[in-house]
Amino acid sequence: MTSTGTPTPATGPHVPPARQAPQAAQPPQTPLTPPPAPAAPGLPVDLADGTADGGTGANGPGTSLTPTPRALWLRSRWFLLAGAVLLVTGLLLAGLKGEDSYPPLDPRSTDPGGTHAVVRLLEQQGLSTGTTTDPAAPTAGAETFVVPEPDLLTPEQLRALAAARHSRLVLIAPGSETLDVLAPTVSQAGQGDLQDYAAPATTSAACSLPDAVRAGSAQLGGLLYRPGPKGAGCYPRHNAYPLVQEPTGAGTDVVVLGSGTFLTNDKIDEEGNASLALGLLGSRPRLTWLLPDYSAPAPADRRKELTDFIPAGWYWAGLQLAVAALLAAAWRGRRLGPVVAENLPVVVRAAETTEGRARLYRRAKARGRAADALRRAACTRLAPVLGVPLLNGAPDPVALCAAVADRLAGDSTAAAVQFLLYGPAPTDDAALLRLADDLDALERQVRQP
Repeated sequence: MTSTGTPTPATGPHVPPARQAPQAAQPPQTPLTPPPAPAAPGLPVDLADGTADGGTGANGPGTSLTPTPRALWLRSRWFLLAGAVLLVTGLLLAGLKGEDSYPPLDPRSTDPGGTHAVVRLLEQQGLSTGTTTDPAAPTAGAETFVVPEPDLLTPEQLRALAAARHSRLVLIAPGSETLDVLAPTVSQAGQGDLQDYAAPATTSAACSLPDAVRAGSAQLGGLLYRPGPKGAGCYPRHNAYPLVQEPTGAGTDVVVLGSGTFLTNDKIDEEGNASLALGLLGSRPRLTWLLPDYSAPAPADRRKELTDFIPAGWYWAGLQLAVAALLAAAWRGRRLGPVVAENLPVVVRAAETTEGRARLYRRAKARGRAADALRRAACTRLAPVLGVPLLNGAPDPVALCAAVADRLAGDSTAAAVQFLLYGPAPTDDAALLRLADDLDALERQVRQP
């Protein structure tokens, strides 16, 4: 039997409608990721969350600050390359032997200025050749001794060379000091230190010396000499000779050459140079070249001046710099042009200038300077009125004070006038104002006594 009351609910737990509706309208919730734990104080972030030493923390792999080998290579590759280039260059420079360089007329030199070619020709003729740095070296019988730079020898070496008594001594471009020791009868052509010089050129022998007659024309030149009474000169130039032969004893002689150009490798095959060289240097079975010791220090008796240490090219560089400086000065001076007068943009009245200066004096509390300016101006105006001359822009204090006292006719003494015009500086602003008023009154009394 059914009643007309409330309907019977379905099976299952009874859910009130008021509470069931909100649950039906609410959206489904997704699980949220928990926030990271705060970092421990004093530790980096990657270590605080458990990833020390590149490990893996709870939230994934950590960030390491240690540079990787690839990063180190990218940073330092250019520096390593530059260091390798420098190292290889140093090793090459240290390992490769540089080319030997010799001075001119050196028998070992194959350069154009060397004399290796003539030495080879003499060796092919059967001569024994050699070099030495000792002028007193013992001679081996008949020997030709060639001295390419005799002026580099010291006086002791020159005396030792003269005492050696070589069979033939060949001197190339010797100076007067060298000739006085080794060939005293041969003299330089010229006056004083200005010795005659002739450029090497093809010249006929014009003498009776067998070696020169056999060679014929040759390229002789350089310094010029004159032989002694028993000597002979060949290849004349300017009334002197670039080749002089002077006998010194039985079978010995001295040959003086003004230049050794005809002996060099690039000139030996021209004209009669080869024949003349073979005749002068190959007349004895042995040939020795005396080479100076370039590493030896300069003799003590030859004192060097300051200009000796300046390279020759610096003189030309200094001259060029001087010319450049003069040209720059002329250019800049011309660029300035004439003086152009220009009007002042603003005209300031004298009263404003005076007031501005007074304000500056007041701000700086320069009462002494202000008082000096007032007194100096008053003295300058009073002096022409009283006929006192100005000396260097200022009147004589004694004369001015006496003239003012005379003009006032007893109203004031010279001491009072001197105190007013040349007295001490005021101590405050009120005293400065009184001084200005007194100076004005004094000027009125002087102008209208």
